Order: sequence, then structure tokens, then C-alpha cells
Amino acid sequence: MALALALRLHGVSAEIFEARERAAVRNDQRVLALSEGSRQILDWLGAWSGLSATAIETIHISQRGGFGRTLLCASELGLDALGWVLPARDLIVALDAAAANSGIVYRESARVGAGDTANFSLTAWAEGMVEPGAGTRRDYGQHAVLCNVGIDGPHGNVAWERFTGEGPVALLPLGEGYSVVLTCDDAIVDEVRSLDDAAFLVLLQRRFGNRHRFVSATPRVSYPLGLRFRPDPVGARQVWLGNAAQTLHPVAGQGFNLALRDIWQLARQLGAATDPGAPEVLAGYARGRRADRRGAIAFTDLLIDGFASDFAPLRHVRGAGLLAMDMVPELRGFVAKRMIYGARAWP
Repeated sequence: MALALALRLHGVSAEIFEARERAAVRNDQRVLALSEGSRQILDWLGAWSGLSATAIETIHISQRGGFGRTLLCASELGLDALGWVLPARDLIVALDAAAANSGIVYRESARVGAGDTANFSLTAWAEGMVEPGAGTRRDYGQHAVLCNVGIDGPHGNVAWERFTGEGPVALLPLGEGYSVVLTCDDAIVDEVRSLDDAAFLVLLQRRFGNRHRFVSATPRVSYPLGLRFRPDPVGARQVWLGNAAQTLHPVAGQGFNLALRDIWQLARQLGAATDPGAPEVLAGYARGRRADRRGAIAFTDLLIDGFASDFAPLRHVRGAGLLAMDMVPELRGFVAKRMIYGARAWP
């Protein structure tokens, strides 16, 4: 829906083919962490006004059992927020309404096969996954356990990224509480998911620490974590975006933000083209996205590998790195802008 809206704003007509029923698309239980750059793109698409999102003004990055921490602050960049948190279904409803108001053709329950694309100058595969054999695949041996929790005080619009020996824990401010992404090994995910609320909160408190006290939790859902990366996101009159091009670990919150940057670049590229499916047009798009895609993937993968070990000397090295970044404003600014705007660090 976001791609169709972006293309329309650049004068390129598009139709949406969705394998599911339209109502089922809205029933998404995930929570999205959107960068300020993504908010700007969604505002340009006409899908942001009216949404109720919680601002991330500060990101606190630390490791359990080791010294060193880094604070990324919106105020240092002259921004109101580094990012925004909202239920995925709220954004989906807003995009759906914007697409309907724009007169974009939306064909629900319409599964598309390779032979169905001949009548179109370009097919964008914007959902699904990277097919086996189409690129790099890595299984992290982990699941993300997701839920929302209540806390006994204000969150102050601070997001937390806490690295532990069992995997990272992310807390994203949402309303008066937090949306939680708790990473755990595949071997124990069923056990964690089946804990009652009280036992789960004890586990979360132990993993996170005592900066907040958790008082309630919603039912938990879980997703397997892995890296799926299609090195070349274009083909003969085809382009792959979003999870069809890359699926990332959620540790840095880059997945959907990266997809929106893909959309922003592709719409600009196609809007200036006579034939949107021409090989040179798609090759130009792929070149323009290479640094951002590979940078986001490498950064996410490095975080997982770099913080995976609880080996004491390595923990000290990580702490020194976090402390160094906290003491160098230019380095903090570079990392923050990279997370907000991608490799080009626009605007």
C-alpha cells in the first residue's frame, strides 16, 4: 500500500494484489518502531496525520553485567523525536484508507504467480519472504517473544536496548507502558511463551534489570529470527522490497524502516522513467539502494554477533565501545542519523 501511494505521487499508476482478504491484513498484532525518517515518508504519503504514536526521545543502549552505556537523544540532533511507536494495525488502517481515497485498485484474495505478470511493465514483490536459494540465509537459533507491559511509573519517552547473555531485550515506549521484544533461544521459547503473567514478569525483570518495575503483561506471541537477504533486489521487470528482499533481526528496528526507504527511492526512480520496467532503470535503483541495504544488514548482524558472547574480556571491550560512543558527540550523531535516515543520512 505504501509503495502504491508513493508511485501515485510520482505519477506512476499501480494496482495492489493481496493474497489475503483485505480485513485480514488489518489484523496485525505487531508493534512498529518507526524512525523519524520513516515518519516523514509516511507523512508525505498522507498516512500519518491522525495516528496516535508514542515518541522515542532517547535511546538507552547498555549490556547486563558490564560497564558502559550510550544515550542517543533527539535534542542533540534538533529533533522532537528519534522515532515513533504504534500498533502495526493502526498504520495499516491509515495506509488502506489513503489508498482507497486515492482510487488505487486493490485486489484482495488475489495470489499472484510468475505467469500472471506479463500484462504489467513491472511487478513489485512487496510481501512474503526471500525464497530458498535466492540469497543469503542465516538462522539465529532465536525467537522474539512480543507483548506489552505496564510499569509502575512514567517511561519518559525512553527506549531501551539491553544486551544480555541470553539475547537482547528491547523496550519501546507505547502509550503509558512499553512494548517488549524479548529474545530467547529456540530451545526455551515454548517454555517462556507458556509462563503465566507473574512468572513472565519475573523473567523479564531479571533480564532487563531494575530501571523499571513491570506490573502487568499482555498475552505473548513469538516469531523465529533469522537473516534473509536477496543480494540483487531486481530482475527482468521485477523488483523485490520489504521482507521479500530482506528480513532482519529486530535488534536495531531496521526492517520496516529499510523497506520504506526502498519505497521512497524506487518511486523517485520510476517517476522519472519512460518505461518503469526497463533494465537500466531497475539497475539504477539497485545501485542507489546497495549501500543502505548492505549497511543496515551488516550493522544488525554485527550487533547480534558482537553482543552474543558473555565472555568477560569481550564484555569489557563492548563496554569500552559503548563508553567511547557516549563520550564522542560526533559518533553518537553519526549512529543516530544512520538509524533514522539510512546510509545517505538525509535530509
